[in-house]
Amino acid sequence: MERLEHYLTSLMRQAEGRRNEHASQDRAARRAFLTAEFGRLLGHFPDEAPELAPRLLERTTCSGYVRERIEIRTVEGLAMAIYVLIPARPADERTPAVIALHGHGYGSREIVGLEPDGSERGDNPGLHKDFAVELALQGFVVAAPELIGFGDRRLEEDRREGPGKSSCFKLAAHLLMAGRTLAGLRIRETSRVIDYLERRSDVDPSRIGIMGISGGGLVAGFTAALDARIRSVVVSGYASLFEASILDRNHCLDNYIPGILPVAEMPELLGLVAPRGLFIESGDADRVFPHEPAVQAYRELQAEYSASGAPDALGADFFEGGHEIHGTAAYAWLREQLGHGGNA
Repeated sequence: MERLEHYLTSLMRQAEGRRNEHASQDRAARRAFLTAEFGRLLGHFPDEAPELAPRLLERTTCSGYVRERIEIRTVEGLAMAIYVLIPARPADERTPAVIALHGHGYGSREIVGLEPDGSERGDNPGLHKDFAVELALQGFVVAAPELIGFGDRRLEEDRREGPGKSSCFKLAAHLLMAGRTLAGLRIRETSRVIDYLERRSDVDPSRIGIMGISGGGLVAGFTAALDARIRSVVVSGYASLFEASILDRNHCLDNYIPGILPVAEMPELLGLVAPRGLFIESGDADRVFPHEPAVQAYRELQAEYSASGAPDALGADFFEGGHEIHGTAAYAWLREQLGHGGNA
């Protein structure tokens, strides 16, 4: 009997062949094709967006910043809660902003120093390292949205399972059956966070960055690829090759985009960010998105950024560690990219 592994390998080679058929396109045509096809494969969402109707839910003064929790309306009747961290600074100063996107865990509270119930967390920040707080202490206005499927935005059946249980699988399955993807919905909602930040009087709308870890890295990288309002992006613990990461081991269903491999591998999609800034973090012991494919993805991105005439707009931190935020080099890079000295 033929081994099924051979069949899967043949599918990958067929997809690679389809990608290579488009290699002869000139660069501008190729990028236009990729942008359109990527958007189509993520799924169609209505062009009409409701009024944001921001609503303040809570406000807390913390050491070095103020933490607000805001709710906005996103798409099709959905509402999203966002932690907004406002650093101490002159009130009339327009400040660069960074959208901080959590990965799998218990949601946005995990990156702003809170327990799942909203109480202050004393220690053990986990793989996320409270990076939204760290960005605020660097001097950025930080928006940390609750990605759909986590925290307070879960199905009731999953809420009963404890704070770490996500609703990714059922949400993704329903969206796939409706011709959409969970990645597409999260990207669309993240663009609504940009809409919100642009309307804040304390934010400079020309200096908005984004940073995400793991599944949040997917959303950060691909939102930046498709929404040119993002000036710079940090992708932590995600940049890789699809074939050597999400197809090499079992991953959450929220990672899968039907039909993407005959169109592009991950580096070419992230390369749509060029010539805007892109920075990659990858731990050498990361078992979720392995190190070697991340290095290969970075090499392919170097070629794309050179072709874009912006080789210095690409950076990376390949550090000793696992599937986690590293931070220091990424924060410095964001300060440089967004033209902000920060408090560091």
